[in-house]
Amino acid sequence: MTLFRIGNTLTGVVGVFLGAIVALGGLPTGKLAIITILQATSVLCFMASWNALNDIFDLEIDKVNRPDRPLPSGAISVRSAKVATSLMMATSFLCMVLAWFTVDSMGNEFSEWAPSLVVWVVALFLLANYEFPNSLRLKDRGLPGNIAISISVGLVAVFGAAGVLQPYNHRAWSLFLVGTFYNTSREVVKDIEDMEGDEGRNTLAMRVGADSARTVAWVLSLIAFAAVIMPFAFEIFPPLHVVFTIPAVISLMLVKSKLLNSEDHEASSLLKKSMILCLAAFLASSLIG
Repeated sequence: MTLFRIGNTLTGVVGVFLGAIVALGGLPTGKLAIITILQATSVLCFMASWNALNDIFDLEIDKVNRPDRPLPSGAISVRSAKVATSLMMATSFLCMVLAWFTVDSMGNEFSEWAPSLVVWVVALFLLANYEFPNSLRLKDRGLPGNIAISISVGLVAVFGAAGVLQPYNHRAWSLFLVGTFYNTSREVVKDIEDMEGDEGRNTLAMRVGADSARTVAWVLSLIAFAAVIMPFAFEIFPPLHVVFTIPAVISLMLVKSKLLNSEDHEASSLLKKSMILCLAAFLASSLIG
């Protein structure tokens, strides 16, 4: 469970259900609920595989940054971690196959469900080019690597909407933008926290320095703020429901002072809290509206 970062993977499960609920304006039922459960399980296994793979490739770095992690501590062998990684990815794909069979049993065309598979393949492409040797190695390219991770996070909501056959739902794509920009800002802050053990890595913080990276994180936070407000301005959500986002906005505005005081861990925690509050606001607006 620690190797897979199970708490992190469960947020992916929540994201799938959130995308489905926002797209439908209510809980999925019947076979749509089965598809949502299968695709949520696929995301859980996919993220578990990604997290384990990350630990395998980051073993030397984690001996400094995260010595209590399963691999550097010796609690789990690298061989066992590789087996677990493969099994999780295979299970993720199997869930996708079962989801398609369920869609087919409803009498729907493959083209109606195909966007779900496209999202899954895009996530796999990002994973391969983030971690694997002889790839784009986005992990070592600073901000592009942060963006790649964040896009994969944002796509979870779209994946949920696509599973209930609404891949182009504007509310789901609003969740995508919010998740992407919030998470990119947080990824930059987390890289600042890890600078001591990231010697030799080409993160944004290592390239431009901690202070400049904090400026980038704050700019990204402002873009996240715009992503929060925009759906209400364009009436994707009822304009009056913007009041639901007030707690999220207040939390987001507090991030600046934490960054100015070099309180990076506190800034990261506030960004996470603000994103959760924002997604809750979007969910409430969808159900009420």
